[in-house]
This record gives sequence, C-alpha cells and structure tokens, in this order.
Amino acid sequence: MSRPFLKMNGLGNDFVVVEARTAPFAPSAEEVRAIASRERGIGCDQLVSIEPSGKADAKVRFWNAAGDEVGACGNASRCVGWLLMEAAGTDRAVMETQGGLLVANRAGDKVVSVDMGEPGLDWRQIPLAEEMDTRGIELQVGPIDDPILHTPGCVSMGNPHVVFFVPDAEIAPVREVGPMIEHHRLFPEGVNVGFAQIVGRDRIRLKVWERGAGLTKACGTGACAALVAAARRGLTDRKATLVLDGGELVVEWRESDGHVIMTGAAEVEFAGTLP
Repeated sequence: MSRPFLKMNGLGNDFVVVEARTAPFAPSAEEVRAIASRERGIGCDQLVSIEPSGKADAKVRFWNAAGDEVGACGNASRCVGWLLMEAAGTDRAVMETQGGLLVANRAGDKVVSVDMGEPGLDWRQIPLAEEMDTRGIELQVGPIDDPILHTPGCVSMGNPHVVFFVPDAEIAPVREVGPMIEHHRLFPEGVNVGFAQIVGRDRIRLKVWERGAGLTKACGTGACAALVAAARRGLTDRKATLVLDGGELVVEWRESDGHVIMTGAAEVEFAGTLP
C-alpha cells in the first residue's frame, strides 16, 4: 500500500514526514536508512511518523538517518505542529512523543513555537555512565595540560546533549570530534554534540553533530540544550537567538515554570508517496 509523505525542513534540518494515522507504520532500521539515503532514497536527516493518540492531537515518532528511533527532534516537532494546526484550522496543537507531550503554537506565517518542556539536568536523565555535575562534566579533548575542548555542559531535551563552549564555532573541530564524543563511554545511549560560541548575552552561534545523523544545518533540541547549558553557567540570559548554519531559532528557558520554548520556521518542500 502506498503511503503519503511530506518532505519538510526546519532551517534546513530536513525530514520525511509520513502519515500513519490510518494504517500502522513500523519501519525496520534498514527501511529507515533506505528512505533517509540521499543517494538512493528520498534523503533526510530524520524520518517522522504521525500516528493516532489517545491523549493528544497526534502521536509523533522520530528515527535518525542511521535507523535508530529517538525520543525527540525539535525542528521536526515544529514542522509536525504546523501541519496539525493547518489541518485543524487552529493555532495550537498537542503532540505525544517518547519524551512526553509537546505543545505547538502558531507564532506567524509558517513560524511555530514549541513548548519543549523542562530540560533534564540530572546525570541520570542525560544519561551519563557515572555521577557528575552536568553544569560542567569531566571530559576533555586533547593533551591533558592543554586540551582543545573541556568541561562541557550536559542537558537532556528528551534526547541527550553535550555542549562544548568554543571561542569560534566556525573553526570548531565538529567533524573530527563529533563522532568520537557521540560514542564516548560516558554516554551509554550516545549523545548529540554541540559546539557553542557565546556571541553576546542574547546570541549564540552553534554547530551540532547529531547522534546518528552527523553534521546537520540545524538541530532544534541542540539549540535548546545550548541555551540551557549557557544560562546555567551564567554565560547568557535565559532567552537568546541561536544562530545555526540553516538560520536562526529563538529559545527561552522560561523562569516561571522551567520550560524551554523554541520558536522558528517550518517549510514544506514537496509531497510524495512511499511504495
């Protein structure tokens, strides 16, 4: 049976979004990799399914390009939130995910704000292999007496993130260090690796090596994690613009309830059907 999909992106972080509310969708890791392949398939950073939910407007599932199902994807949540609001003619949509319920609100023409909930800050929530202060964990890259990267912060946004603070994100060793840290023994479930340059109290330049996807143009949960990690260390205020390769996101770690609010664009590229 053919199944409709939309190719979408959030700041260039791209997705194949599959309609699965009328028939079950259970792709194998091999099938996910085939769809995600930019040489042989449709090509995407993540595969996303929209499924029935008894507690929200829809249940949303995410798989990275390597074929693994993951708990959260901020940019994809924004895209799906926009689709649900468009279909229902509303300005609000609630999505059920592995990481809990996410609420999307319309914030402009194809601009969506998503309440990503509270960040996980305990070492067991990341998770880490051993107890550490997640404001700055004991991890460094390079010589012991002169590391090129050290003492990153850790945050869970429904998926694990480690954030290194760097003087210049443009020359940060993302491709060299990202894969090594992604699979480091400290992170039993793997980890997304952020390289954040503090430009000002309200501005962060960010590059992210995504777990199972590699270097992408934007990472929504990575932007949220970077803002939280920076604010915890007093490097920024609780609201900032995150500048990624694909564009800008506004992220606020709300003081009133501790929730992280991410705002940015959602785009539809084309429609098709899966065989």
